[in-house]
Amino acid sequence: MPEDGSADAGKAMAEAAIKPDAPFYTEDELDALYESDPVAALRISREQHALRQQLGSLRGDAGPEPTADGVKEVLAETRRILLRDGGDLEFVALEGTVVQVRLKGNCAGCPRAALDLKNVVEQMVRNRYPRITAVENSF
Repeated sequence: MPEDGSADAGKAMAEAAIKPDAPFYTEDELDALYESDPVAALRISREQHALRQQLGSLRGDAGPEPTADGVKEVLAETRRILLRDGGDLEFVALEGTVVQVRLKGNCAGCPRAALDLKNVVEQMVRNRYPRITAVENSF
């Protein structure tokens, strides 16, 4: 990393681009917009959600501390998604900021398993616990 302070400048630029004082639509306003333009309402809702997450990470608000029981609750939600296609998973361990799971059923050996692990399981866990850095399959 360069010693010229460019990392600090980059963070400052990111903070400026985020506009922490930008107004947010309320749920009632988004509902009203949804009636007239559902696509715009969905886009704005997603952008606001992403912005809230970025603001939280810049402020050091990393969400709740992940616990094994909390992670198991989220994994129970993801199991319902995987079970639709005959897949399954089980919680193995929480090691610091990494969740270890074991893919089972149709997920074991499936070529899409890596995508499901990253795009479904890890995304749902990280939405609830932003401090989690990865969800890994242990065989």
